[in-house]
Formats: sequence, structure tokens, C-alpha cells
Amino acid sequence: MAKKLLAALLAVILLATASTVAAQEERKVPRVGFLSASPPAVNSERVKAFVQGLRDLGYVDGQNISIAFRSAESRVERLPQLAAELVRLKVDVIVTAGPTPTRVVKHATQTIPIVMAHDPDPVGNGFIVSLAHPGANVTGLSSLAEEISGKQLELLKETIPALAHVAVLGTRACRVARKS
Repeated sequence: MAKKLLAALLAVILLATASTVAAQEERKVPRVGFLSASPPAVNSERVKAFVQGLRDLGYVDGQNISIAFRSAESRVERLPQLAAELVRLKVDVIVTAGPTPTRVVKHATQTIPIVMAHDPDPVGNGFIVSLAHPGANVTGLSSLAEEISGKQLELLKETIPALAHVAVLGTRACRVARKS
């Protein structure tokens, strides 16, 4: 579900970008950069879901959208070079797979929209100002931020009205929150 939400968020950003440029350029194919620190095999299922989510929204790579995949192959020192390459390609949006690529891309551009595919604490990592108002050019998905835990429980309860108990497992560093 998060992957489809990410694809929908990306589609909205692409449509917004494409509509403002449409008057200047005819039939511009949106260009998406995708940056990961991990080898492609590690992210293959996520990438497949991402591509399928775009396809479900009518975007097909090589037809009406162009996706430039870049992977540092677990060599994080390569990330700045790969981020700079995506910026030089003048992609319309960059999707990042995790906090490390997000940090690098945020340093590489202040103008190209960045969509985080996953970050446990984007506020704490300094990528956004707040979840309600990200600010700058970074947005995306967060799964473990303290601020959204209550909302996640509300959505779970809404989805499963008969839900009476929820257990959350974590480490000692995790704070315990209880909601009935």
C-alpha cells in the first residue's frame, strides 16, 4: 500500500511539474531519477512495485515516462556522483530509497523535487521541517516517525473496527505508547 501511495504522490508531482512546463514544451516526457545505495537485487521487489504502481496510473517507462535508475551497489561513496548525474540529466523528480541517498540528493539540488521512498525520521534527519509542512523540495513516506504513530493506530482501527488490542514490538530505545 505504501508503494502505491508513493507512486500516487510521484504522479501528482509529475503532473504538477508537467502542467507548468506544458505551455513551454510540447509533449515533454516526464523524467524520474531513482537513487538507491543498495544493489538492484536488494530492491528488486520494491522497484517492481514502484514501476507497477506507475503503470497502474498510466505511466509506462520508455513510452510516456522515462526512469533513470542509479545504484551505488552498496558503495555509499558513489552516491554523490550518482546524485550529480541525475541532476545533470535534468530529471523532473528524484525518488530516493532510504535516508542515505536522500541526504546526498538534498545536498545535490535545492530545486528538483525529492520523494523519499522511506525514511524512519525525516524531521530528525533534517530532510523536512515537519510532517504537516515538509518545506523545501523534499516530501515522501515515513513509517516510524513518532508524530504519525497515533494516526497509524487510528487508520488501523478505522480499517479493522473490531480491533481491540495492538501490540508493538521494539527495542529499549523505543518509547511505549498505549491507545485503546
